[in-house]
Amino acid sequence: MKLVIFDCDGTLIDSQHNITAAMAHAFESHGLTPPPTHEVLSVVGLSLTEAFAVLAPGQPLELRRSLAEHYRGAHAEGRLQRVEEPLYPGVRETIEALGTRGDVLLGIATGKSRRGVARLLEREGWHGTFLTIQTADDHPSKPHPSMIMAALAEAGVGATDAVMVGDTSFDMTMARSAAVSALGVSWGYHHPDLLVRAGAHRVIDRGADLVSAIEQLLGEREAGEGHVR
Repeated sequence: MKLVIFDCDGTLIDSQHNITAAMAHAFESHGLTPPPTHEVLSVVGLSLTEAFAVLAPGQPLELRRSLAEHYRGAHAEGRLQRVEEPLYPGVRETIEALGTRGDVLLGIATGKSRRGVARLLEREGWHGTFLTIQTADDHPSKPHPSMIMAALAEAGVGATDAVMVGDTSFDMTMARSAAVSALGVSWGYHHPDLLVRAGAHRVIDRGADLVSAIEQLLGEREAGEGHVR
């Protein structure tokens, strides 16, 4: 069996509006100027503790913790006018194609909360589609490999038979640390050059290429060949 692990924000769905809105709410609630959008998107995938350490480095620890609580509250308490988080082109077709194969298991490894993942699965009718779901609620922040290691153990798949698909350097570093293939996508929140520098074995530009790129990387590992770099 092969295991394909997907990041969520910036990989499966475009959630930047809701992320930036919640971040603005957190900062403005403390009388602080929200960081620009590009800075907010640069930390997507990190835990809130790590994200606010980057976005508010000069603030006391207690204030950063309060920022994190306000960010969570903006999502959980319905304080934001939520915007639909669309799937990126080709994602639905990819999940459907892989989900019907008898030799592939699907997983999620995301900085999103378990509640946020549950909303996505409910909306898309994906209950039962992903065998293993690892979230920020239960693991250290990316790029720590804990999420991938747990996914491998839960699926009963070895690292050489798995690939991580993500849009950030954190995803690529996490994949390499766990010794799984690292497939970057260019439509998310980190520039492709960052993905390559973080160790991506390949970076693709179109959702329509996801299945073939996954098959190529897994096939190379099975054959013992070098990765495309």
